[in-house]
Amino acid sequence: MEAAVVDAGSKLLKAGPAIPDQAPSMIIPTQMKRMLEDGSVADSAVSEDIAVEPVVRGFVRDWDAMEDLLNHVLYTGLGWEIGNEGQILFTDPLATPKSVREQLVQLMFETFNISGFYASEQAVLSLYAVGRISGCTVDIGHGKIDIAPVIEGAVQHIASRRFEVGGIDLTKLLAQELGKSNPLVNISMSDVEKIKEQYSCCAEDELAYDKTKNSCQLEKHTLPMGSCETKKTASLLLTCVITIGREKYNIGEALFQPSLLGLEAHGIVEQLVRSISTVSSDNHRQLLENTVLCGGTVSMPGFEERFQKEASLSSSAIRPALVKPPEYMPENLTMYSAWVGGAILAKVVFPQNQHVTKADYDETGPSIVHRKCF
Repeated sequence: MEAAVVDAGSKLLKAGPAIPDQAPSMIIPTQMKRMLEDGSVADSAVSEDIAVEPVVRGFVRDWDAMEDLLNHVLYTGLGWEIGNEGQILFTDPLATPKSVREQLVQLMFETFNISGFYASEQAVLSLYAVGRISGCTVDIGHGKIDIAPVIEGAVQHIASRRFEVGGIDLTKLLAQELGKSNPLVNISMSDVEKIKEQYSCCAEDELAYDKTKNSCQLEKHTLPMGSCETKKTASLLLTCVITIGREKYNIGEALFQPSLLGLEAHGIVEQLVRSISTVSSDNHRQLLENTVLCGGTVSMPGFEERFQKEASLSSSAIRPALVKPPEYMPENLTMYSAWVGGAILAKVVFPQNQHVTKADYDETGPSIVHRKCF
């Protein structure tokens, strides 16, 4: 049986057997709905109020919910059999607290009775996915942005940067802007999220973004039946059409102009350059010229081109350059590159017995994860 690879993000969980040239067999929402006392699930109208989030800003926050989620993933989704559990590799977000790593390995051995465990940092795994062991990852997740220089498979933690801003904050920004342009309509956050995924794009540069103030083609979007509430009457409409204009550019622009999010910070390219400037100058070229973008947000139309244009204008003498994924890798690799890298690594660590075994865990306890997984 192939080892399982699990990448649990704030929005999506990716899981599947360790087959690197295939997409993960499971991509499901990490968020769950709380069951009502009669065993049913609340209807969608109130589901946002009773949502359970096992993972917040990249880290596990609700361990009971995480246990339920993994139980579904491993036994229902991946077909594990109770009493015949296999090996598993987890991806670690940047700067995962030691206590979280220990609690995870404890959960897997004591509750799921796995035969082997390994964990590796997402930045390293995302580089493996594109055939690199050195470079810098820019990971725009649902709840955070991580910038991590990696040299010879080791994250340079002193130079790494983590920002408590991510896709969820971009969704909230879009909700605010849509509220201004469609003042009579209440739009649910779940609908705003779908609008973001469908319409968001990046302007060519800051000048092009500024021009959208005066001239921007409006698009009409029909919200699902019964999901639109007018502020005037507080009644649900059967259908509701809203207009989307300049708002679709705000999502991408906020990553290059964080002031749109109310933040006093440099844009994402300048943050990358400043991060790498704290590493030895001997490594600057190797890191900057092997930049890897990760996360669903980076796949929005125009983002990669804007990133490269901003890179050409950056303060660094060496311009950041993006690494293209190999052609044989699955499509949309940026969305699950850490999972693919984990599948590659699993093919090495488990056959070569570099992982944490049940005997290791029984002898040392959860702290063994820090000695064997790095």
